[in-house]
Amino acid sequence: MPDKKAFEEAKRKIIGIDRQRLGIGTLSEKTVHAILKNYYEPDEDRQEIPIENYVADIFAGGEIIEIQTRQFDKLRGKLSAFLPLYPVTIVYPIPREKWIIWIDEETGELSGKRKSPLKGSPYTVFPELYRIKAFLKDPHLRFRLVLLDMEEYKLLNGRGKNRKIRASRYDRIPTELVRELEVERPEDFLQFVPPELEGQFTTKDFAKAAHISQALSQVTLNILYHMGTVARVGKKGNLYLYEASDF
Repeated sequence: MPDKKAFEEAKRKIIGIDRQRLGIGTLSEKTVHAILKNYYEPDEDRQEIPIENYVADIFAGGEIIEIQTRQFDKLRGKLSAFLPLYPVTIVYPIPREKWIIWIDEETGELSGKRKSPLKGSPYTVFPELYRIKAFLKDPHLRFRLVLLDMEEYKLLNGRGKNRKIRASRYDRIPTELVRELEVERPEDFLQFVPPELEGQFTTKDFAKAAHISQALSQVTLNILYHMGTVARVGKKGNLYLYEASDF
């Protein structure tokens, strides 16, 4: 279960209690990263630790924690250096629900909050896992998926009449820690196979059951097959037939 009190303490440390009234200029560009780093390790003496020509976000108790919001391929060098020495947990934040706030660069004025119709899903980690596929079977590598509700601040510097097309994201401010999913061993990947998928299934069946796109379903099953979570047991037309493994 998430430690809500510790999460609120980490938020206060980074952005203060009344974050909305502090002014947008006081916010960091990597607030999500900073809050999670202080949530998982409040002791700053254990943060930003040099190891093997790299800097670990957290090193405590003989273990490393790396917080990565995207582009897992940038972790390849660190993983090559860290994994032979220590267990490594990659923390991946996922916005579950998001409220958009627009910033006028000229006046600093903030718009009212608008709830995004898009909801985050744990399956969004799988394209990132594909980027480090060669490391996934290392017994020292673990993952923690953190579902957060958050406010996203965007600059009105894009194209179009309302300046919102391809506008820049300024920052994301977590408001609540909702859930943490742990993946510590290959069998933990079974939690991503929807329970209603009994027997054999295709990527289309998986996409429908998981409420994700066909493209994301294909990447997800590629990784689940690589990890031995599912087996390929035949074909149905041009599609592979899969079956969940019995660990």
